[in-house]
Amino acid sequence: MSERFIQAGEVRLCTEAFGKNTDPAILLIMGAQSSMIWWDRDFCRRLADTGHYVIRYDNRDTGRSTAYPPGQPDYTFEDMADDAIHILDAYGIAKAHFAGMSMGGLLGQIIALRHPERVSALTLIMTSNFAPHLPEMDGKVMKFFMEHASLNWSDRDAVVRFSLGKWKMLAGSKYPLDEDRTRILAREELERWDNPESMNNHGLVTGGESYLTRTSDIAVPTQVIHGTEDPIIPYPHGVHLAEAIPGAFLITLEGVGHELPKEEWNTLIDAISTFGQHPAL
Repeated sequence: MSERFIQAGEVRLCTEAFGKNTDPAILLIMGAQSSMIWWDRDFCRRLADTGHYVIRYDNRDTGRSTAYPPGQPDYTFEDMADDAIHILDAYGIAKAHFAGMSMGGLLGQIIALRHPERVSALTLIMTSNFAPHLPEMDGKVMKFFMEHASLNWSDRDAVVRFSLGKWKMLAGSKYPLDEDRTRILAREELERWDNPESMNNHGLVTGGESYLTRTSDIAVPTQVIHGTEDPIIPYPHGVHLAEAIPGAFLITLEGVGHELPKEEWNTLIDAISTFGQHPAL
């Protein structure tokens, strides 16, 4: 395992691969304001041990990938979706199973419509097509971010505390947050992030609307995984997404929030590693 930088035009993308490059590929796409380290290395190793070539990467404005000045994201969601295809090209991969968390699931939907020939299967985790009738996020989410609007991004300890507080706020009631592991990952993220404030650019990115109104046109094998206590993207979003995509089905994680708790790794790894390999698919 070692980081590899992919150059796609003027954009540099930091990636990391696990497993054998001769095995079927799985590309993991993380959510907004989060670098690839939140796909825990142990999770990636275990997923690769199922006989897959697993790649995780930093989206723009996270980790070691290209960052833009805070408040000035010069790209769209379509550009971010195309970044994933550039990564496949650089690794010489014709098709992959795309597994996206939150914003990563939004990008997965765009990829499945924009580049269906590159998608062998699609796993959408804690995400949505944001149909207008669906419930809004829990008020505690906006309250948390408003309370940290003046965060001093140069104070590394404060940023770690912010990250810990965010994941505690997003967690469901079933499993206690592993605070020690969260602190370790938050510090690791900071060590490989030149300007963490740029992560807020994800909240300003536009585009994708024409694709999110076409989820019923997605024609690749799709599964949806959603927690019943997700405060950012409430559970009905997952239910609706599974109903909107032809042939899709829903895996419900009871008591789970907007998170990937270690206690559910077996379920997640089994779901991702086996999906798309059944003859019926």
